[in-house]
Formats: sequence, C-alpha cells, structure tokens
Amino acid sequence: MKINSKDFLVRPDEKVKLKKWPTNVKPVYKSKEEYHKILAEHVKELASLQSLLYASNRYSLLLIFQGMDAAGKDSAIKHVMSGVNPQGCQVYSFKHPSIEELEHDFLWRTTRSLPERGKIGVFNRSYYEEVLIVRVHPEILSSQRLPDEFLDKKTIWKDRYHSIVDLEKHLHLNGTKIIKFFLHLSKEEQRKRFLERIDNPEKNWKFGVADIEERKFWDDYMDAYDDCLSATSTTNSPWYIVPADGKENSRLMVSQIVLDSLKELRMAYPKTDAKRRQDLQSIRKMLSKK
Repeated sequence: MKINSKDFLVRPDEKVKLKKWPTNVKPVYKSKEEYHKILAEHVKELASLQSLLYASNRYSLLLIFQGMDAAGKDSAIKHVMSGVNPQGCQVYSFKHPSIEELEHDFLWRTTRSLPERGKIGVFNRSYYEEVLIVRVHPEILSSQRLPDEFLDKKTIWKDRYHSIVDLEKHLHLNGTKIIKFFLHLSKEEQRKRFLERIDNPEKNWKFGVADIEERKFWDDYMDAYDDCLSATSTTNSPWYIVPADGKENSRLMVSQIVLDSLKELRMAYPKTDAKRRQDLQSIRKMLSKK
C-alpha cells in the first residue's frame, strides 16, 4: 500500500475535529518482514537526504512531535531517525520549564534549540505545550508571572497561536522547513499501553501516577488539540495527524512524510567551478608524488 502524505495533512483554515480522524487504519505493510524492509529503505533514503541537506547548507529541518502520553513519540523518533548521522541531528525533549525559562517569554527556551542551517532538529514536545497543557491547566500561567492585562482567557490562546504562526513564518523565510506531527492515539490504546508499562518491569520507569492524573483530562486535551491544530497548520508549516494505535504503521507514515517534505526543498551538492577544479588538480599532483 502506497503512503500518501496528503491523507494526513491538516490544510490551512481546516476546522479539526479529532473525533472524525482515525486513530487506526489498515496496515501499510503485508508482514513484519515487509515492514522492516520498508522502514530500512526509508531510513537509508533519509540518511542520503540528510547528507544533501548538510552539503547544500541552505536549509534546516525541524520535526515537531506532539501527542498524548504513550502515543509513540519516543519510538517514532528512535526508529525513523535511526540512520541519521548524529553530527547532523539534534533531539530535544521539553519537560517542565526551569526557573530561568520561566523568566522569559514562552517561546524562548525552544528558540534556543532551533537547528542550525544544514541540520535536522527534533522536538519531542515543543512550544505547543504552551497552548495545550497550559490551557488544560491554566493555573500554570501564574508561574509565568505575566502582566494581568495579558491573562484574559478569552484572548490569550488566540494570541499565542498568532505568536507561534508568526515565529514559524519567520523561520520558513529564513530557510527552516517545519513539519509537525500529532500522533493520534485512542484512549483505549493508551489504556493498553499503560497496562503494558505496569506489567513489564523493564517499562515500569516509563509510568507514573501523573500519567493517570493527566488521563482524566482526556476530553479537555482533545478540545485543546482541535483548536491548536486548526489555528496553526499553515501551507509552509503544516500539521499531520498520524494514526498512532499501530506503532509500525505510524513510523512508516512519519518517515514517508519526512522524505516527501525533504524532497520538496531545492537542495544540490555545491558545484565545483573551474578555479576550484584547477586547485584540486594541483593538490592531487602534490599528493601523488612519492
């Protein structure tokens, strides 16, 4: 089955209702062997495109992963990026903000971690947490010590959407290609994965009481994601809603979307002009002497 990236694309100004988007679809592979074969092909092609990205040194790529707990963000990053040269890739996982980070605007800590030109940056969670978890738990706003006139709950989320869209437009105009993934997990599949983390001693470390507490706010998070995805998916920095109940499926979909997006960039290896070729031939003659 051919993967069509556009099937998962949130189009600009599209009103998202996650209840209408599938969390599980028919496998895009026929067997485990074919899954590993397709993933290996994607990983190999991605490694080649990364080399081209680095050599051309014109663009950078930022991959953003969002989703509920146990949606498979870590494993998607691990498998899809497994063949990428570590020197050309930076992965950041954003947890609770530090005291220093709280002293700055909500985009500051992530902006410091943006990828350099020629490199790939991966955000495991991102500045989008500021219109998701902070919206579901508005008491967090008090720790950010914003002026009272900017705390109007009727406008603050729209204002933050605008700030995010403006930032992403600025990055696009400076050569950063942004691809955003929402790994769409069902509540039932999350329950199964939580049970697995409890039953498997090697996965106990992945689970805590806080995970169960957040699960109680599932509907609130879905509402927050509906509004966020609707307001911030643009032509140049789109969201993709990837069905995440099947981990193998979602990895292949993510990797295909990344490949398709990289191929859209006008990348080329630097050309060698006549002067450069002459210099190289002179150096070659020097090296050829015994």
